[in-house]
Amino acid sequence: MIRLLAVTWLLATALAAPALAQSLPPNELGRIMILEYHKIDYPEERWTRTPENFRRDLETLYARGYRLLALNDLLDGRITLPAGMTPVVLTFDDSSPGQFRYLERNGTLEIDPKSGVGILESFLRERPDFGRAATFFVLPGASRPNRLFDQPEHEGRKLQYLVRQGYEIGNHTLWHANLGKYEEATVRAQIAEAQVWIQRHVPDYRPRTLALPYGVYPPEVGWALRGTAKGATYRHDAILMVAGGAAPSPFSRAFDPVRLPRIQAIERDLAYWLAHFDRNPDERFVSDGDPAAVTVPGKWRERLRTPLPRTLRIIER
Repeated sequence: MIRLLAVTWLLATALAAPALAQSLPPNELGRIMILEYHKIDYPEERWTRTPENFRRDLETLYARGYRLLALNDLLDGRITLPAGMTPVVLTFDDSSPGQFRYLERNGTLEIDPKSGVGILESFLRERPDFGRAATFFVLPGASRPNRLFDQPEHEGRKLQYLVRQGYEIGNHTLWHANLGKYEEATVRAQIAEAQVWIQRHVPDYRPRTLALPYGVYPPEVGWALRGTAKGATYRHDAILMVAGGAAPSPFSRAFDPVRLPRIQAIERDLAYWLAHFDRNPDERFVSDGDPAAVTVPGKWRERLRTPLPRTLRIIER
């Protein structure tokens, strides 16, 4: 009961507080939420967000000045948000059916409006300035229902749609293998074969990111970053964990793409971080609206990573 009351209080606090982004000064050394979703389904539980609650998450983020940023853009330090807005990254693990489902109606395929992709697309039609961005970490060789969204006849169509619409596909191993348990050959095969399956449907697509099953690193992190197995060569620019809180700015010395933390998108954790940034607005990444500039508080200049690309100019405030 105490835990339930605490969660309810945190959520109420997060939702009731006014949107602050428009009044916050730019701070491009602030932290960024990378949200981690799993099932979009019923009932609401530890690894499941209901369609209604997922939709509410999007509404809450939008109202509070958050805008979607692609994970690859985060890695590249390409922040194109309007001034005063805060980036948020959406990730979906395990390619469960509720994330992306087709329905057949009168002989025509339609995206299920209660699936994750359906909700995102609907929200974008209403709020086009929210942005279209999310990364789907798929399991091409998993048992049902997690094998590429559990509609075998449409798996190619789905991956092609995601890429065409500007979403990203990430590697999550072939069948959610605990990489800490295996020797090098098996680790490399799990990663390379997953990429082979993805490229079977989208041949020119290179997954740039790997989400660790169970959050477990292999004995040597280099095995997960790049290599070759069974004739396939892979190269990852980032590895995502399953927890750890908000991520450092990509312009910060603390930014480590090999150990990118995420926030599990459950009621308690999301409410906590929304409230945290309300209480500590100086910790929140706020865009200056200029992709060619990095605006930072003068007292934080030493936190900038070096070197930054020459195309970026630094502005102190």
